[in-house]
Amino acid sequence: MATAPSPAGPGPAGTRVRRHLEAHPMALDAALAVGVLACMVAGSFVDPHGKNGVTWALRTPDALSLVLIALGAAALVFRRRAPMTVLALTGTASVIESVTSDPRAPVAMSAVIALYTVASTTDRPTTWRVGLLTMTVLTGSAMLAGALPWYAQENLAIFAWTGIGATAGDAVRSRRAMVAAIRERAERAERTREEEARRRVAEERLRIARDLHDVVAHHIALVNVQAGVAAHVMDKRPDQAKEALAHVREASRSALNELRATVGLLRQSGDPEAPTEPAPGLERLDELVGTFRSAGLQVEVARADQGTTLPAAVDLAAYRVIQEALTNVQKHAGPDAKAEVSVVRVGPNIEITVLDDGSGDDDTIEGGGHGLLGMRERVTALRGTLTTGPRYGGGFRVHAILPVKSRTRAAEDAV
Repeated sequence: MATAPSPAGPGPAGTRVRRHLEAHPMALDAALAVGVLACMVAGSFVDPHGKNGVTWALRTPDALSLVLIALGAAALVFRRRAPMTVLALTGTASVIESVTSDPRAPVAMSAVIALYTVASTTDRPTTWRVGLLTMTVLTGSAMLAGALPWYAQENLAIFAWTGIGATAGDAVRSRRAMVAAIRERAERAERTREEEARRRVAEERLRIARDLHDVVAHHIALVNVQAGVAAHVMDKRPDQAKEALAHVREASRSALNELRATVGLLRQSGDPEAPTEPAPGLERLDELVGTFRSAGLQVEVARADQGTTLPAAVDLAAYRVIQEALTNVQKHAGPDAKAEVSVVRVGPNIEITVLDDGSGDDDTIEGGGHGLLGMRERVTALRGTLTTGPRYGGGFRVHAILPVKSRTRAAEDAV
């Protein structure tokens, strides 16, 4: 049983034809030239000035008119490749037809199509100049040198149709330019969104990497020191070895907790009990210093920031700067080093200073690893400043200035 074709849209055959024409514009122009040729040939057999008061009559066109019709139609095949040349050829054929034939054949139809092509492929000033010139030449030659009176409707028709061709071509060009501009803006907006998404992903990845580095470097350094102490005194002082192993266990537990909180950032937003931010702050400074003291590092703390409430980002950055600085003291300053930590509120800023009197390798601190780089990135992201370097007479100095009212670089860039 036969089925009726679906009315939903063009079938596969129509789609293939349309794609073929889009891929081969000259084939489309050839089809247009054939259609224009048929219209001009049909119009050449019509005499608009019949005898005995009859308005329309049939006639046999002149051989020259048929030749001019064929030349004008053939030129339209190349209208995309050389629009100005095609307009010149069809315009010349139209002028010859207007001057020599009576009644005229509609050769001017090819010139109108050529003028439309010029207007749709050039700019507006060129369209105005070429359009006015074409209208003037075709209409003027028909009025002044043609066989018909200057006020004949055929002359006025040439003027009207050339004006319509130029106007239509200019309108099509304007629409194409508008569509292209809209598409370009959409593509640029899409690229901007993709770049912004990549930038945010990179910033988040960098932030998580800094947190992981700070957590792992701090606790692993403590574990390393306490494990070394336990191994050294295991035989002679087992009680002290047990105490050192207890500190190792505590540091390991703290490291696991902070790593769990940090990795929780990578969970989906709908996951239950997903921590949003591993954000220790200066309220845990005593606890942090205690872990270093239990590892054998002598640390003194001086604070003059009482009553200061810091934003979460500033509080976390201050904590991480102190943590990384003390970790570097533990790792590089030597076994007899002492450290001093000061937290001071100075005007709109809070200043963090970590000093040590160690005799370790300052070049290793300054040039190796990612600790100082991570500190600098944290402080810079909050529009603060960080200075680091060796102290005169030995030791190392870390000094960070953080604004109490944080304003990140990303927020400023968005303003």
